[in-house]
Amino acid sequence: MKIVATGGGPAALYFGILMKEADSAHEITILERNRLDHTFGFGVVFSDATQNNVEAADPETYASLAHEFFHWDDIDIHYRGAVIRSGGHGFSGLSRRKLLQVLGTRCKALGVCVEVGEDVKDVEVYRRRADLVIGAHGFYSPVRERYAEHFQASMDERPNRFVWLGTTRPFPAFTFYFKRDKHGLWRVHAYQYEPGHSTFIVEATEQTWRAAGLDKASEDDTVRFCEALFKEELQGHKLLKNRSLWRHFITIKNAIWSHENVVLVGDAAHTAHFSVGSGTKLAIEDAIALARALQREPNVPAALAAYEAERRPAVESLQRAAQ
Repeated sequence: MKIVATGGGPAALYFGILMKEADSAHEITILERNRLDHTFGFGVVFSDATQNNVEAADPETYASLAHEFFHWDDIDIHYRGAVIRSGGHGFSGLSRRKLLQVLGTRCKALGVCVEVGEDVKDVEVYRRRADLVIGAHGFYSPVRERYAEHFQASMDERPNRFVWLGTTRPFPAFTFYFKRDKHGLWRVHAYQYEPGHSTFIVEATEQTWRAAGLDKASEDDTVRFCEALFKEELQGHKLLKNRSLWRHFITIKNAIWSHENVVLVGDAAHTAHFSVGSGTKLAIEDAIALARALQREPNVPAALAAYEAERRPAVESLQRAAQ
């Protein structure tokens, strides 16, 4: 089978690994505009259940990832001076850069062609030449846009503002802060993803964000403001930026996930609010389900329908929970 994936994120890379392991004769090309180590964000999270799925699908890749995981079991909620702890959950954090490095190395070893610097202009050219085209370009999906009348995407822009930051403080649990200042209520969602580094997401209502003057803030202004606001919580540690711009979260849904020999995976197909920490989990589990469907069913449209039938209920359930 000749397969082309647009976008070199976790879903495309992991799908390429699984399909090459199933049949080395598959010709798989992944087109990525940026270097794999040139990524935005900080860390990603996998639940224990997702790790079990990855291990069952591909033990060798899982073993490489497991060496990099930072594991924890607790969720800590800080509110009005009290800490509410919920234990026994089971999560692992991992640097997004490290995740892409491990998957990219594994792809190379198996013979998956990852073409860096390729900016897909018109996916229709690839669709005519390939047996399968995968739209794995994330939120800004040229594949979803090219066949918009078929996928019928809906986008629900949530009203709050949020910014994705990092910090050198090593949080021991999934940590949520609720804190008021003169501008209003602020929320933080933080977790460690490697020794000495944590993700630190700050969220507020539009009114609170504007009252603090952050509608005019640069990245450096945002870092300074948040370091001052969360001085006590950061315990002397610094905040880190990486394209840390204030945004609205947009929940994406598609009426259908495939069109002829084209299919969407990951954020191109669906998004769920970051408070449930499942964007990468959903992308990886999409890759597993799609690979299995294609291995069971040689007819591509039938396999794509089976993939969607399996994944849609789980994805929509998580989207409802996140909402």
